[in-house]
Order: sequence, then C-alpha cells, then structure tokens
Amino acid sequence: MFYVYITANRKHGAIYTGQCDDLLKRIYVHKWKRYDGHTAKHSIDRLMWYEIHETRESAFKRERQIKEWKRAWRLNLFRESNPHWDDLFHSLTEEALCDPSRMYPHDFSQSEYQIRLANSG
Repeated sequence: MFYVYITANRKHGAIYTGQCDDLLKRIYVHKWKRYDGHTAKHSIDRLMWYEIHETRESAFKRERQIKEWKRAWRLNLFRESNPHWDDLFHSLTEEALCDPSRMYPHDFSQSEYQIRLANSG
C-alpha cells in the first residue's frame, strides 16, 4: 500500500502534502522532526487526511496533482472527513491503514473534483 497525506500544524495553519509507503512511520518522522526542512521548522505534524493507493506511481501522480491545487481545494479534501481538524495519527491502526473506503478512485480527476466542489456550495 502507498499513501498520499496532508498534515497541518494547527487549524487553518500551514499544511503539507506528501506521499509514502509507510504512513505510520512517515507521520512519526514528522512528529519527531527527524529531518530538517519546512515541516520540521513549522511543526507541520498533525495528520489531517490520507488516501490509499495500490501503486507508488499512482500515489506519486496524485500527490503532484494535489500540490497543484489551490489551498482551498486541499482544505476541502478533509472538510467533510475531518471537520474538527483532529490528528488522525492517533487513530492509525492496521485496519485503518487498509480501509477500502480510503482507496483512491482512479477515475477521479481534478476537473471532476472542481465540479463536486462547486456543487457543494
């Protein structure tokens, strides 16, 4: 399994989009600031949203797609699933990391997302 994720430092604060093959380990690295950089400098370590991919290529493409989006579009990704900005790291279990409802729907393009965003109000 591969993951695309968004982290934040606080509600409506700085956000970061990334991808990895071990989500639990990657968020741990963010929390313990194992690498110098933007996320460590700004404490961007709260897992706000993630989705699962079957291949590294799919996760990489999706990460690049999301990083091109406006900030509001990225925030909307977890508005419905995590409206209270809870740190999902604390709920990561083997079951959650393989949850089929979080599988990326490969036919879901940016333009379709924009249509859904516009229709949601």
